Amino acid sequence: MMVVVRAEMAGKVLEVCVAEGDAVGEDQDLVILESMKMQIPVASPEEGTVKKVFVTAEQFLNEGDPIVELG
Repeated sequence: MMVVVRAEMAGKVLEVCVAEGDAVGEDQDLVILESMKMQIPVASPEEGTVKKVFVTAEQFLNEGDPIVELG
C-alpha cells in the first residue's frame, strides 16, 4: 500500500534525509523543515521503501504538500 507523507505545516526544506529506493523504519526522519525559525523533523509513519521524493533542499512547502511516497 502506498502512503504519501505530507507537510503538516508550511516551511522551508532544510535537508532531505532519504533518497528513492531507501528502506526506512517507522519514525525515521525523512526531511527536516524550518518553520518559524525552528527545525522540525518529518518522520516516517511506518516502515517501507521510499518510492518517490517530491521535494529538494531549500524548497518552500505549504501545509499539505507531498514530501515522500512510501511503498
